[in-house]
Amino acid sequence: MAEVIKTALLDREMKEAFEWSDSNVPVRDALWDYFMEKNGRDTMKTEEDMLPFLKDSDEKIEAFVNENLKK
Repeated sequence: MAEVIKTALLDREMKEAFEWSDSNVPVRDALWDYFMEKNGRDTMKTEEDMLPFLKDSDEKIEAFVNENLKK
């Protein structure tokens, strides 16, 4: 089992981390939901897609969220 490392950004609510969001959902959950939709609800594929975010810098995560989750 992979070791889960918490980062401040992943654990913050979307509205705290991104001024364009009004969601109370943590960034981690918003990413999970995004990948679950993209992967046709395949939990194993989504888990695989989420792993890099556990090691990425906050800047990389912010860039991904702004590019893919901003509506």
